[in-house]
Amino acid sequence: MTTEAIHDSHDNHDGEHHDHKMTGLKRWLFTTNHKDIGSMYLWFSFIMFLTGGAMAMVIRAELFQPGLQIVDPDFFNQMTTVHGLIMVFGAIMPAFTGLANWMIPMMVGAPDMALPRLNNWSFWILPFAFSILLASFFMEGGAPNFGWTFYAPLSTTYSNGSTAFFVFAVHIMGISSIMGAINIVVTIMNMRAPGMTYMKMPLFVWTFFITAYLLIAVMPVLAGTVTMVLTDTYFGTSFFDAAGGGDPVLFQHIFWFFGHPEVYIMILPAFGIVSTTIPAFSRKKLFGYSSMVYATASIAFLSFIVWAHHMFTTGMPLFGELFFMYCTMLIAVPTGVKVFNWVATMWRGAISFEVPMLFSIAFVILFTIGGFSGLMLALTPVDFQYHDTYFVVAHFHYVLVTGALFSIYAGAYYWLPKWTGFMFDETLAKAHFWCSLISVNVLFFPMHFLGLAGMPRRIPDYALQFADFNKWVSIGGFAFGLSQLIFLWVVIKCIKGGEKAPAKPWDGAEGLEWTVPSPAPYHTFEKPPKID
Repeated sequence: MTTEAIHDSHDNHDGEHHDHKMTGLKRWLFTTNHKDIGSMYLWFSFIMFLTGGAMAMVIRAELFQPGLQIVDPDFFNQMTTVHGLIMVFGAIMPAFTGLANWMIPMMVGAPDMALPRLNNWSFWILPFAFSILLASFFMEGGAPNFGWTFYAPLSTTYSNGSTAFFVFAVHIMGISSIMGAINIVVTIMNMRAPGMTYMKMPLFVWTFFITAYLLIAVMPVLAGTVTMVLTDTYFGTSFFDAAGGGDPVLFQHIFWFFGHPEVYIMILPAFGIVSTTIPAFSRKKLFGYSSMVYATASIAFLSFIVWAHHMFTTGMPLFGELFFMYCTMLIAVPTGVKVFNWVATMWRGAISFEVPMLFSIAFVILFTIGGFSGLMLALTPVDFQYHDTYFVVAHFHYVLVTGALFSIYAGAYYWLPKWTGFMFDETLAKAHFWCSLISVNVLFFPMHFLGLAGMPRRIPDYALQFADFNKWVSIGGFAFGLSQLIFLWVVIKCIKGGEKAPAKPWDGAEGLEWTVPSPAPYHTFEKPPKID
């Protein structure tokens, strides 16, 4: 793809945008600039990541030895619940939204997002939502304590007083996600540079396009679910109460109809990032571009017909169990296409092992491990043994930590020179990678063995025979948590200065974002580039 890109300078603005004249706090509160909003999303997600990580540290400290060590069981349950909610809705999703805000307009040659004021609003309601969620710790009875999946009747009949606050917080997060997704869809559909057809879009843009549709489809389902939990708890309805003619299993069906596409909302953008970084550092075009697009769309479609694999132990009819088992295993096909294409892209490429590439390769290998344990969980008879054990915890942390999180790090290191205008400290960044890689495996790999031996999840105490593995898991957990502070150090150091970054710091990088100077000017592509 050849581009005649216009190198707009700082001063060449079209007179309509006065937002860059604001300074200090006002600039950040009222900004409608996609780069500012992207940066705020990224910082917010990192703060939430450290908050959720601190909660994970409490969980692992408690589980360092058998017996009750530090916190009482109820507080332990609050930790597991809020850790899950914060990591999913506060860390992974906003991080991807931040990357989308920063990069999508620059990748499609648009001057900004299509709906800039909505963009500002989408971000600023998020800190509000999480303040409400975290403030519930200080209520009588404490924070939500029924697991991040808030199964009824734990979240209705037996909940503590914070359910209403939890429901309100989830509603606000959902509104933010829907508005962000609408913005992404409209931007991609209406604001591509002339000549950029859909099949010329970078795969990063494609994955966000499909993810945004998933969000628009399933977020209202989550809103309905939490509203039913609210009315069951406070208004005397009995959607999920068997005594009043409801059904607690109905909750699981509705929740997982949202929850499974949600898992793909957190992994499809990761596929997009890795499909950008691997070709760049292999110095080759991405192998099988169109098959990657179709595989992404297939995964999105299949994610709607597999939800009940979370519910094999609820007593489904045999046909239901077979249907969901086969559909779940079918998702391995498009995912396998992707992994094959990434490996084929690297095959015989001139690979250089810069930090974004290291994270990308680790992503491919470890995400595949997570995928294989997922295939094991998809087998109905086997799942009866694994369900609600640490095997499941190991599975989805391999998918979300070494999957989603590692891809976010790959993307952050890849675009950091474009964002800051400086090259990051390679030695420190590699230290961050190796410390994370080793500790994350010490943290999550032994969990497979604990689960196979029958250790249940979400329990603050355990039998003596699980002690050794738990000790290792906790040590790995603390090491992983501390390793993330190296990343913070790298980023702050990079923002403050260093070696000046050229417009295209990576040899094999392709795309419109590398045609503008580093750091990217406040307004880019005010005259759209032409694409052949």
